[in-house]
Amino acid sequence: MEDSKPGSGSGARRSRSVLVSFLGAIVRRMGNWMPIAGVVELMGQFGLDESSVRTAVFRLKQRGWLVPETRGGMKGYLLTAEALDSLASGDEIVWHARQPANLDDGWCIVNFSVPESARARRHQLRARLTTLGFGIVGSAVWIAPARMLEAAKRVIDELDLTTQCAIFVGHYSGGPELDGLLRSSWDLDEIDQRYREFIELHGDQIDQLESSGVIDGEVAFVAYLTAIDHWRQLPFRDPGLPRELLGDDWAAPAAGALFERLVALLEGRALAHAAGYWPTTPHTP
Repeated sequence: MEDSKPGSGSGARRSRSVLVSFLGAIVRRMGNWMPIAGVVELMGQFGLDESSVRTAVFRLKQRGWLVPETRGGMKGYLLTAEALDSLASGDEIVWHARQPANLDDGWCIVNFSVPESARARRHQLRARLTTLGFGIVGSAVWIAPARMLEAAKRVIDELDLTTQCAIFVGHYSGGPELDGLLRSSWDLDEIDQRYREFIELHGDQIDQLESSGVIDGEVAFVAYLTAIDHWRQLPFRDPGLPRELLGDDWAAPAAGALFERLVALLEGRALAHAAGYWPTTPHTP
């Protein structure tokens, strides 16, 4: 699940990515409901035009994530149980990458044999395993840290492929050097580079914000959502491998520390700014 980098164009793909980030970071903190007029204004501050925002909302509605609901005289949308479950699953993946797996816990191996008649589900399985951070060991054989077992079982069950997939959990016992095997299963250099790009993009910005003394609400909101939207794309490529299998210059820890600084500095200000676009009348279910 990857979109263009923050600040690059305002196409439908980027609008959808930003809106999903907005739902997870802001709307869930506001009672799982959002006023559409306020969202259009806030996304305008982010650089997205009204048409692309409303199109992204419409597509998420079709996807079953949003249902119309009026509150305090404002038309808006409520997050569905499906949306909340998906966002929670995304949280799980995002936070895994910031906490490296324990090497002693071993590995989860998925081997699948899906017939040509179920080609669409085979493609879906590959995409979902990739999203979970699985790497390719060989033809139809995927690997991830053992902690991804339950997530893999859930995906396989959702796709009704239980009888076509064998799942194992075990330890590395010999054969090719483990670090070489892992580098052939994931493009670790690319993952590392993406973390370095995050540091390059946001490092100077937070230094300037921290030294500015007073941070405008809109500035905080835009910077916070930009960081969230950029950051959440990174762990979907990162399997969260045990730290001892990665080089001393692996950039993920430094990028994670920077992200924590951004959240600590901007989250409260961003939420306070966004709250000004919500109705003040309390909602009564």
